[in-house]
Amino acid sequence: MTAVSTVHAGNIVAVRAWPADDYTRITLEHDGKIQAKHFILTNPERLVVDIQGVELNATLKELISKIQPDDPYIQHVRVGQLNPETVRLVFDLKTAVNPQVFSLAPIDKYKHRLVMDLYPKEPLDPIAALILKGEWKHDPEPEQVAANESKNTDPEPASTGTSSRKSLAGDTGKMQLKRMVTIVIDPGHGGEDSGAIGARGSKEKDVVLSIGKRLRAKIEQQPNMRVVMTRNADFFVPLGTRVQKARAVQADLFISIHADAFIKPSACGSSVFVLSEKGASSTAARWLARRENAADLIGGVNIKKHDRQLASVLLDLSTTAQIKNSLKLGNAVLNEMGGINRLHKGSVEQAAFAVLKAPDIPSILVETAFISNPEEEAKLNNAAHQENIANAILNGIKKYFAKNPPRARNGMI
Repeated sequence: MTAVSTVHAGNIVAVRAWPADDYTRITLEHDGKIQAKHFILTNPERLVVDIQGVELNATLKELISKIQPDDPYIQHVRVGQLNPETVRLVFDLKTAVNPQVFSLAPIDKYKHRLVMDLYPKEPLDPIAALILKGEWKHDPEPEQVAANESKNTDPEPASTGTSSRKSLAGDTGKMQLKRMVTIVIDPGHGGEDSGAIGARGSKEKDVVLSIGKRLRAKIEQQPNMRVVMTRNADFFVPLGTRVQKARAVQADLFISIHADAFIKPSACGSSVFVLSEKGASSTAARWLARRENAADLIGGVNIKKHDRQLASVLLDLSTTAQIKNSLKLGNAVLNEMGGINRLHKGSVEQAAFAVLKAPDIPSILVETAFISNPEEEAKLNNAAHQENIANAILNGIKKYFAKNPPRARNGMI
């Protein structure tokens, strides 16, 4: 039996469930510290969590209705008063899990939280999981490559004299991809971490997920391109895990999508950021990186399980070549973003964003607009504008590959 020890009792004030393919998270928010113990029972599989020092209340009973039928790991949950000082939760499971139960101190809008993360005991290889779901496009046959190259040799249309920043769907250059490229789309925040919130109540996590899905659909229509998303639903993904996912599928590009916020609602415009080895390119970039890097604290990471060694390795291996290629990608995307929105700054900025630290993958963070600006918040919630953002990012990607074709890869996946 494993215990999560704290000091004194508290009342449960909110319960939340975040089901996802990766894992299911259960969060019990409370107004004081509590003590919890958990253990696993088999035949059938169950997770038992005993919470000491609290009484069963109406809020805790709501957990039963929070478990959805399509939850990948939980069949249902039973909640009861085990003794006058202990509430017992019994999770009837659909499969064997590797649970992580831990406490989080108050931060941002949250009080104390008891978190229960249910990971699969035998997780699938990420590529195998995508193949099973039919979301993994394989490399094309040689005949298909030849056909695509033939199409790309058609004469270019005559120039109209229109600025490249106005080209939402054209003039993306000759992009000849002789192998399948893998692009990881990373919608920021998620789950417990809402990200920035606009004056009308729009949540950054929802807006960027919608844009990410639109971008995925557009990329998947392109020959020899496939997409992996760090999250495709409303759940939290630690920053390091986002990087790990990209490396696990040998990504060619990593695109993190966000919607900025600032203390002044007048701040506006789109931005693109890449990693910096030597410090931030501006005070604002440093401030933004510090705020985005706090996502793990808000979203909730089990510090005891957090791979600090991995974090240091990623930092040490971040290379000049990665940053150089990221700047090329960032400039191509920023140029396209300038065709659909004002730019907050006319050049790509740099800062120490944790999510951009894959040492071998060109990586950019796109701040689509300021959700804290009422005008831009309205545009971010507009379906047509979201389509424009997705088109702009796609065109930037295509222009990048036109000038920087991906290298051949041994043991292509």
